[in-house]
Amino acid sequence: MIQRIWHGYTKPENAEAYEILLKSEIMPSIASKQIPGYVGMQILRRVSEENQGEIEFITIMNFTKLDDIKGFVGEDYTVANLPEKALKLMKRYDTHAQHYKIQDQRDY
Repeated sequence: MIQRIWHGYTKPENAEAYEILLKSEIMPSIASKQIPGYVGMQILRRVSEENQGEIEFITIMNFTKLDDIKGFVGEDYTVANLPEKALKLMKRYDTHAQHYKIQDQRDY
C-alpha cells in the first residue's frame, strides 16, 4: 500500500468552503473514475499555530502500488493535482505530494 500525502493551507475564512469542496466534489469525482488500485482518501484539518492561524489540510490518498498513482496523475506522479476551484481557495500549497510505502499496520 502506498500513501500519497499532500499539504494545502487556506485562510480561516476559506477553510469551510474548501472542506465542503473536497467532500462534495473532489472526493466523489476521484471515486467515480474507478482508478485501478485507488483504495480511498482521508482529510486531516487543523489550525496551524506556526503560520498565523492558517488552516492546514492534509490529504492522504491510498493506492495499492506506485503504478496506480502514475495512472491517476501521470508519469511525473509527485506533481500536485488540484482543480481550479480548489486553487482559488488556497492561500498556499505544496506543489508536489510525498509518497510513502506502508511498512506495517496493526490494530492494537
